[in-house]
Amino acid sequence: MMGPMKRSARGRNHGGTQHPAASELSCEVCGLMPEPTKTRLTLANVAVMLPIELVVHAAVVGTHLSYVAKVLVLTLTATVLVIWVAEPSAARMLRRWLHAPALRHRRRLGAAPALWRARTVLRDRPGSLQKLTQSLARLDTNILSIHVHPVDGGVLDEFVLSAPGELGEAELLKALRDGGGKDPQVWPTTALAMADGQTGALSLAARIAANPAELPLAVAELLRAQIEAGPGTGAASAAAAGTPAPDGTVLRVPTAWHGPLTFVRPGEPFTPAESARAHRLAELAEILAHSPATGR
Repeated sequence: MMGPMKRSARGRNHGGTQHPAASELSCEVCGLMPEPTKTRLTLANVAVMLPIELVVHAAVVGTHLSYVAKVLVLTLTATVLVIWVAEPSAARMLRRWLHAPALRHRRRLGAAPALWRARTVLRDRPGSLQKLTQSLARLDTNILSIHVHPVDGGVLDEFVLSAPGELGEAELLKALRDGGGKDPQVWPTTALAMADGQTGALSLAARIAANPAELPLAVAELLRAQIEAGPGTGAASAAAAGTPAPDGTVLRVPTAWHGPLTFVRPGEPFTPAESARAHRLAELAEILAHSPATGR
């Protein structure tokens, strides 16, 4: 199902929109709130200071102090009250109003759709994908793209999902399991995940054709993986010894002229299609490296 899915209400939102608290705007490092707009800050200070000024003036003017003493008392009292009472009180009592523009912006960001990459194994039977899409539809999640890779025990489906911003990883994983998915995995992603994979592979092939020595970097970019520089430990060392990693997160690509290349992608197993693309790029680099240079 590639089009928009049917929207459904979720009980945890109680049919309404969640409003972030003003405290959520505080910096995670220093704990300070963002600076409110000058207009709102001025209005808030005036609203708090005006009653204080009226009370102080009424109390001081009615005394029998001299004119100079009254001016000094009013100046000192007003200054202390503004610094220690008025401004803190305005920031505390009118905090939500002061930061209303930032809260509205945060609310729009929270409601904006987020992109996720997801993988799960489904049984190779009619209706398996339909059951999964129905489970995602209950969370108002849309499938933007899908790639199917045959694997042992079924098919590995790889999706790019557009989900409501308030959804988290745990909710998406639960939806994939409820839809019949086995060993689901999800990762936050960006719009770059929507790039055509075939076009990207052809671009990297052209890069290798221009310079076969670019093979390791091109394959790493294609697979979004790290290059294992030398013998390592655990799964990497097993792959270097010729034994495939048990979780599929290490891929070894042999080359006759460059030596064996080992790529590592923790937490994200390589699919058979990705392995085939990497080996094909290695074959292309080997052919070009051993072909005699020809003039035009």
